[in-house]
Parts: sequence; C-alpha cells; structure tokens
Amino acid sequence: MLIRYGYEITITCNQPTAVVTLMSVQADRLADLVAPESATTTPSIPVTTYHDSYGNLCRRFVAPAGDLVLRGDATIRDSGEPDPLNPDAAEVPVAALPNEALLFLLGSRYCETDRLSQTAWDLFGNVAPGWTRVQAICDFVHRHITFDYLQARATRSAYEAYQEGIGVCRDFAHLAVAFCRCMNIPARYVNGHLGDIGVPVVDPMDFSAWIEVYLGDRWYTFDPRNNARRIGRIVVARGRDAADIPMIVSFGPHWLTKFFVWTYEVIEGVPESDEPRPPKAVRTVGWIAPAAAI
Repeated sequence: MLIRYGYEITITCNQPTAVVTLMSVQADRLADLVAPESATTTPSIPVTTYHDSYGNLCRRFVAPAGDLVLRGDATIRDSGEPDPLNPDAAEVPVAALPNEALLFLLGSRYCETDRLSQTAWDLFGNVAPGWTRVQAICDFVHRHITFDYLQARATRSAYEAYQEGIGVCRDFAHLAVAFCRCMNIPARYVNGHLGDIGVPVVDPMDFSAWIEVYLGDRWYTFDPRNNARRIGRIVVARGRDAADIPMIVSFGPHWLTKFFVWTYEVIEGVPESDEPRPPKAVRTVGWIAPAAAI
C-alpha cells in the first residue's frame, strides 16, 4: 500500500532564532519512499542537516523574525501489515544484551526509573517475563491514563503521569518505557506518523508517540496509547524520551501558530493532488515556547 504523510507548521519569532527540527523519516525507510521527501520553508532560508547520536536526521537553520512555514511531504510504500506479533519473544538477561541496548535501561529526563521501580515490581513482578510482561505493562498504562488533549503538558514526566492518571500519547509512552526499564527490559521512545488506517478516523491528525522494546534479538513495537496493532507506522525519531527527539527546538522564544499533519492511504495508479487532502480540522494554536522543545 502507499501512504502519504507530511506536515505544515507555522512558527513565529520576534527576532532571528536558531532552530533544530526532527521531522524526517528514518534512514531504514528511505528505500520505501516513492520519491525523496520534500522539506521546504516559506520564506526560503538556508538549511543544513546532520544526524544526532541516535541516528535521527535533524535540520538546522535560523528562523527569521516573523512567520516561518515549515512543510514536509512524501509518499511511502508500506507492507500494509499490522505491527509484528511474537508472544514467544523472551526477555534477554542484562549481561547478554547488546551494548547499544544498555542505554535504554537507564532512567532519563521524563522516565524516572528510580521513582517508579518499586511500583513496577509490585505491579509486574509476578507476570511471566518477556512479551507477556511488556503487554501487561501496556495494558495497565492504557487503562490507567485517560487521554485528554486539553490536559497536555510539555513538562509532565512518567511519574507525574502515573500520579495524575491523565495525559496524551507521549505520557502513555513515557510511563510504559519507564516501567519496562524498571523491569530490566530495554525500551525506547518513538515518534512518527500513524494514520487512521483500518480504524475509525479521528481528527485532527497529529504526530504520534509509541515505544519499542528489545526482546529476543530485536526491537518490537508496542503502543500503550492505542494498545492495538496498527498499520502504517512511519518512524521519524527514536530516543530515550521526548527530551531527546523534540519535533522543534528553538533557542529563543517562538510561537506555534499553525499545526497541520496528514497521514493517509493513497490508491496506487490514482492521481493524487499536489496538495494533501484537506483535514476536517486544522489545529491552530498560539503558545510561546522560550528555548523550548515541542
């Protein structure tokens, strides 16, 4: 199947401001692109790229004073299969884990393993290890947190999400990541595009957050927010938590004034408009983010 994905985001700065964005597809999916991703700014400004320590593609530029529109668009070929399922996947003893997985056992800015360790062992210590335990963690988080966009808070940590019982997809992901790490299971935070393919359409579209957990000899996708196998995930960035992979980091104040994301299936052989399908709702916001990440 083919999936079109992209974004159009407007930020406003009072003065020239250094910015870094992480909104490009991961290198392991480049071969699936029907054509190279487009990434433009209006007005046009110089942009350079680099890869961070996790391998994510970052764009670096100086936003001029006034409005700056960031736009990306691409079509990718996808298997159309739901997330892999492997109930026999086993936990790996810490001593046998690959070196690159060890980092994802440690506490991080939004995943306070020290504050949640006893809770995790009380809740999941008697659950069969491996896939069953990870799924139990996701089941618990899915039930425990009530999803509410109006209660979103950029500074909410996993421990706070556990205490408050409310949040958005990043909070579901942070709490599940923290619980997995407390149980000595490597877990990393992921953000990307996830269209409403094969499920009821929910608007407005947004970037999504989920997790990847190391079991057996590979990373597996789990989604505590939706708690269901989904079709067509497009990974943008991976890290320890949201602090590692913000969509936009500005080194000075900025306002986010428009936020439009699209992800939907297109029919091969049917001409597609240059413009993405108009959304049923476009999220228009006005918040200030001094030296901030969103």
